Amino acid sequence: MKLIVAIIQPNKLEHVKAALTEVEVFRLTVMDCQGFGRQKGQTEVYRGHEITVNLLRKVQLQIAVNDDFVQPTVDAIIKAGRTGEKGEIGDGKIFILPMDDCIRIRTGERGDEAV
Repeated sequence: MKLIVAIIQPNKLEHVKAALTEVEVFRLTVMDCQGFGRQKGQTEVYRGHEITVNLLRKVQLQIAVNDDFVQPTVDAIIKAGRTGEKGEIGDGKIFILPMDDCIRIRTGERGDEAV
């Protein structure tokens, strides 16, 4: 079992959800977040003064999958989350973490069955 954490642009969320549905991944958690990487924020003008906004709005997805679904899930996120054919700075990142256990609260099922 793995926990896939993906940071994507907010405008790509619906595309990524549709791509995940195509590969039969239906369960995910979505959180609004802020951050910056190579983009290093952006400059805006507010009341005539230039202000640098260091944190950009992003969306974080958390998806728990069995090992067989890791690569299809990652491929779907990359395909739907990428800007253009080659992508652009700020498209996001995907982290794949080992997941020791999962427990379904309703039934008490553990492991692969709970995912």
